[in-house]
Amino acid sequence: MRTTKYAALLVGLLLAACVTINVYFPAAAAEQAADKIINDVLGTEGNSSRSLDNESAASGTPGATMLLRASRGLLELLVPSAHAQQANLDISSPGVRRIQAAMKARNPQLEAFYDSGAVGFTSDAMVAVRDLTAVALKDRNTVRQLVADENRDRDALYREIAIANEHPEWEDEIRATFARRWVANAKPGWYYQNDGGTWVRK
Repeated sequence: MRTTKYAALLVGLLLAACVTINVYFPAAAAEQAADKIINDVLGTEGNSSRSLDNESAASGTPGATMLLRASRGLLELLVPSAHAQQANLDISSPGVRRIQAAMKARNPQLEAFYDSGAVGFTSDAMVAVRDLTAVALKDRNTVRQLVADENRDRDALYREIAIANEHPEWEDEIRATFARRWVANAKPGWYYQNDGGTWVRK
């Protein structure tokens, strides 16, 4: 039964490879690019925590892990050109650098609100006011404006990265990657939304 399940998984992976050769999204490169930008913006170099290995998280069994590794090797043989063409994600365009610089300049103001729990990272790679009562009355308009400006730049960043790499259809995947990496690079004590929309303290 288990062998049949693994075989079905392998067939599914092979079929997926056949239809995604020309639209390969460089997930690993996207994570690295996201970490580079986020660490620069937040000043959290070396603070990120890598996600669990997909093999272990997905399977939990040695047989499934071995099959996934074998499948990955086979896919590399089947789609070498696609992999080679899209191995990197360019984040050096003038548009990306401009947006990144604006976010980095804004971050010292936002950081105090991350620290207090007033603002947190959302599940769609944006920020939101989590607890306005944690903000002094005189600062509430300021924090609202900071959040609006940050979200405007984050939207523009994900779109610009996709366009700069000549794959505007990647915008959603880039956004999803950043959503995970903002949380991974957040400082302990900061808040983020889980997939269900619940606020969680890191």
